[in-house]
Amino acid sequence: MTYILTHKRQILKSASIISIITVVSRILGYVRDQRLTLLLGTTGIADSFVLAYRIPNVLRRLVGEGSMTASFIPVFTDYMRNRSREETWKFANRLFWTFSVALACLTVLCVIFSPLAVRLFSMFGKNQVQVEAIYLNRLMFPYILFIGMAALAMAILNCFHIFGLPAATPILLNVSFIVFSVGLVWKHFSSPAAALAVGVLVGGIFQFFLQVPQLVRRGMSFDFAVSFTDPGVRRVARLMLPGFLGMGIAQINLLVDTIFANAKIMPEGSLVSLYVADRVTELVLGGYAIAIATAILPMMAHQASAGDYEGLKKTFGFSLRIVSFITIPAAVGLVILREPIVQVLFQHGLFVAESTRLTARALLYYSMGLPAFATVKLIVPAFYSTQDTRTPVRVAVVSLLVNVLLNVVFLFYFFPKLRNGGPALASALASYFNVLVLFVVFRLRFGRLGTWEILTSVGKIAICSAVMGAVCWTSLRYSHFDLIEHFLTRLVVFVAMIGGATLTYLGLAWILRCHEIHEVYGIAFRADGSESGKMGLSG
Repeated sequence: MTYILTHKRQILKSASIISIITVVSRILGYVRDQRLTLLLGTTGIADSFVLAYRIPNVLRRLVGEGSMTASFIPVFTDYMRNRSREETWKFANRLFWTFSVALACLTVLCVIFSPLAVRLFSMFGKNQVQVEAIYLNRLMFPYILFIGMAALAMAILNCFHIFGLPAATPILLNVSFIVFSVGLVWKHFSSPAAALAVGVLVGGIFQFFLQVPQLVRRGMSFDFAVSFTDPGVRRVARLMLPGFLGMGIAQINLLVDTIFANAKIMPEGSLVSLYVADRVTELVLGGYAIAIATAILPMMAHQASAGDYEGLKKTFGFSLRIVSFITIPAAVGLVILREPIVQVLFQHGLFVAESTRLTARALLYYSMGLPAFATVKLIVPAFYSTQDTRTPVRVAVVSLLVNVLLNVVFLFYFFPKLRNGGPALASALASYFNVLVLFVVFRLRFGRLGTWEILTSVGKIAICSAVMGAVCWTSLRYSHFDLIEHFLTRLVVFVAMIGGATLTYLGLAWILRCHEIHEVYGIAFRADGSESGKMGLSG
């Protein structure tokens, strides 16, 4: 029992550190996106910027939060457990430079063939949007080289249970973006969009170099050594290549959404509206779901390496319940309060009332998929921790096909009803399909997962969320939010609605004795903290 509590405390402690830093980063990320929408609104040049940024950014998510981290950590933890310190760092050093050389080649190719990449992801789009996007994409694409190296540095530090510094690196990207959005800076560039593109590149450079001192302190030498035949490098590559689909299905679906959002039938600003709506849902995912996923992957990898599959299943089940406790009420709140959220956060400058309506429609459908988006980030690492990438990839391919099919159906048959929300709804439904299939496969392969306990918890969470949703709807209706003109008054009413909804949810969760609220606030602060010393690399 003490062992289980220690693991839960370790997850919660690590996730809390990551979550706090990530929330700070997301707040700065909001300022970044607010500057983007204020300067560019939902105009054609805004669509061009988002299209140009999305290509390297999706690769960043695949590498930074996806296949590189998920593929490297199980192999590196195996070296830490079974090899000497010298062998472990020799492997890490070789992988770093091999990966960097591969990324450098990819960067050069993508800069050269930027027109092809842009047209591929906007095949139904408008010509002027593509022309601007090609120029902006070439400015910022080298960002992927530095952010890829930063992702590998983050993975190494996570294996030593160092989460704070790596989680803080996105703050530098946001700060750089904000600095380059200031009038004194962007006026020295050909356009605000070009300045923002350079800001992305500079931010990526700083994200890597911030982690270098900590790596050196741990034992990284950075001696140049490229090897495509090293056994450890090959093991990571075998896990990583198919992992682009398995771990990054949400990001690949985002690219599919980009293609359909650029259709000529779509209203101008559709791509920006999807970007902003995705960023709002990412605030919830980044606040705790990604934090939990980041914390549990090294733990599950250690458990799998030690053959402790019962511990691995308990770690996954616990994390799933905790994330559901956050994302289900968040999804309900986002669906009901979507327009006030977009109005308060983004309706400034060139982002006008029509921009709000466009974005709120996309946010409605993305919000519906929030629990699925979060669960994918938990269940795929569970497979990865056992060094199984084939299963997530096979399911991901089918899920991708489901997303494409739904996008086609929504675009050609339901466009008058869904409009720019079609791609968001397709992604949400495809993610639920992905989660359901993976959960069934995981259950059949590893046995009981405590499904009844999970369903009981979700049922209680759903009841609390439904009551909270009713409170949100009532407060929105009787506050006459749309008629409030002054921003400060609108902000006060908005904060009151959010605060009231949160207190309602937490109060009901306490009354219904939801285990999650007790685990988060009880286990995390239990007095037997001395046991945490047992939770080292030996797992």
